[in-house]
Amino acid sequence: MRRNRTITLKEALEELIKEYRLAPKLKEASVINIWENVTGRAIAARTKKIYIREGVLHIYLSSAVVKNELMMLRESLMQQINSKAGEDVVTQIVIH
Repeated sequence: MRRNRTITLKEALEELIKEYRLAPKLKEASVINIWENVTGRAIAARTKKIYIREGVLHIYLSSAVVKNELMMLRESLMQQINSKAGEDVVTQIVIH
């Protein structure tokens, strides 16, 4: 059976993302993927765990020095992350 309307792969994926409401989770995953680009290799190497829950970015670090540095740069870091993500994905940063 032939279909009357042929769609591109891009359109099919967009419909799939919309249907399953995956867009917010994909944005959160993109933030985690750009972490090294925003902070650099040295900080990314000292990051033990990073995740987002309800707009709050939780960062676990292995270095107290890096933790103190990031505590002072939280607002700037949040702005950089949101600008690279293209929208306000992160509303707050908690450093553990």
